[in-house]
Amino acid sequence: MRRKGTDRVFGQWILLATLLLVCVCAAAGSANAAETKSGFFTTSDGAKLHYVEAGKGPAIVFVPGWTMPGWIWEPQIRHFSELFHVVALDPRSQGESNSGTEGNSTQRRAKDVKELVEQLHLAPAVLVGWSLAVPELLTYAEQFGGEAVSGYVLVDGFAWDKREPQLVEAMLGLYTQMQTNRRDFTESFVKSMYRKPQTQEYLDRLVQASLKMPVDSAVAAHVSALTRADYTPAMRKLDRPVLVVCEARLKTRAADPVKAAVPSARIEVFEEARHALFVDDAERFDKTLDDFIAHLPDSGAKAPSGR
Repeated sequence: MRRKGTDRVFGQWILLATLLLVCVCAAAGSANAAETKSGFFTTSDGAKLHYVEAGKGPAIVFVPGWTMPGWIWEPQIRHFSELFHVVALDPRSQGESNSGTEGNSTQRRAKDVKELVEQLHLAPAVLVGWSLAVPELLTYAEQFGGEAVSGYVLVDGFAWDKREPQLVEAMLGLYTQMQTNRRDFTESFVKSMYRKPQTQEYLDRLVQASLKMPVDSAVAAHVSALTRADYTPAMRKLDRPVLVVCEARLKTRAADPVKAAVPSARIEVFEEARHALFVDDAERFDKTLDDFIAHLPDSGAKAPSGR
């Protein structure tokens, strides 16, 4: 009986020690998590654009895709803000940014990224663009070069060298659906971005954010990217290290043209994720981006040692 009592007491001490360790680790994680702040800046053409930022150190700028808010990068904001100054932009007419109908060209939106980097003194920054932001970052490279950039990360966005008629037809169909029933289209569009189940609360929040972008602005931004027949000249202006991350079904449109134009580009294909792959497989995405940044030339954008 004495041995059983001793074992029971010992077991309770082990349980207590384990619980204390869990609490200490959770507290340490909370201490490392950087506070997220909200801000605005005014562009040279008078648009008031919103961003969220967290952390200190070398800069990483995250630009979301079509109609999406900057906060969709929440997994990356949490992860990278421990060692970096992370900024996630609401592109014009999206999220909390100015909802005016003008300026939604690929060229102007690329300039918005440039002015964000300048006004927040982020150079040299790693620029991460998803979906529609891929042609916008290509246009950035073509217009402004890489002086303020340490690396480009192109996430699951078209970068064609020859525009396909089928693609144009498909996009026109999407615009019609969007204008016919915006909410139904948006709910379907948001759900289609994920392979792994997401909570209904999260999906509803994202739908509401997407609906903030006026239909005419959304169509204008997408058409502007679609009108260009060949992005090869822009891809050849990528004069900094390039990482392309895409889902398997988009490799021929998202990765292969970039690799042909920039042979040094690194390609990572996600087999088990869909369009929002940085949420679907956040752990792999973050590790991939961590590794890419760790191997950048000494430009000030490397992570401090310790990751």
